[in-house]
Amino acid sequence: MKSDLLALSAIGLWSILAALGLTLSHVPPFLLTGIALIIGSLIAVPLSGFRLSGWKVPPLTMLLGVYGLFGFHLLFFIALRTAPAVEANLINYLWPLGIVVLAPLILPETRLRRAHIGAALLGFSGAAVAIIGRSSNAGLSGGFHIGYLFAFGSALIWATYSLGTRRVAHFETAAVGSFAAISGMLSLACHFLFEPATTLSSGDLFRIAVLGLGPLGGAFFLWDAAMKTGDPRRIGVFAFLTPLLSTIVVVMTTGQPFSFNIVVSAAMIIAAAEWGRRATK
Repeated sequence: MKSDLLALSAIGLWSILAALGLTLSHVPPFLLTGIALIIGSLIAVPLSGFRLSGWKVPPLTMLLGVYGLFGFHLLFFIALRTAPAVEANLINYLWPLGIVVLAPLILPETRLRRAHIGAALLGFSGAAVAIIGRSSNAGLSGGFHIGYLFAFGSALIWATYSLGTRRVAHFETAAVGSFAAISGMLSLACHFLFEPATTLSSGDLFRIAVLGLGPLGGAFFLWDAAMKTGDPRRIGVFAFLTPLLSTIVVVMTTGQPFSFNIVVSAAMIIAAAEWGRRATK
């Protein structure tokens, strides 16, 4: 139950990412991510009890952390620049399905049942309904885009990172702060190399700080704690709530009317979560 609550708390924070992102759409993505990750890394200071030792991990674990936080965002941003956003976002949301399916390959102590696969596919279908229904084009674009491969790569990175944290030597959740700090610096390096210089207002900095303490900071610590103690197959199914909740938050904050696809998506994802919960009893 504790791991479920931790995972759902992380998912809740990720659900406000899109709404915050809309208010910061004028900020280059690598700059936005870099500053937010560095701010988010500071959560590790009190979490570690102000001990620097809580941030330290072996080199292999550090590579895994940077692979997850920086690699995921790097490929996702490239995907959004080289493929239609709706399709790229949909493919990116294969990561919860990846967690469910890859769990037995990365974590030998877990078994994959048909119910897990069915719940994951139902959850992904529900996420697709939420994402596609939100598209102003009311449909998907035809043809192949190279960005689809980057979107799939970003999903694969987050799934394998999430599972991989249970294969390396145990580390304190506070060490996620070092993953975020290094990933943030790499993101800022990408900004200086590839993006135009931008002046940020005080309002921008405040919203970026909220982003760093929430979806691009606090959520990573909660997610790490959940993955350390919970069943990854069940958590993976729960993660399909992210696009649904994100869509609901965007609709509420922008004053758009609720559409029927949100109701359908909610029913499918809730059913998938319950199916996945029962399968792991």
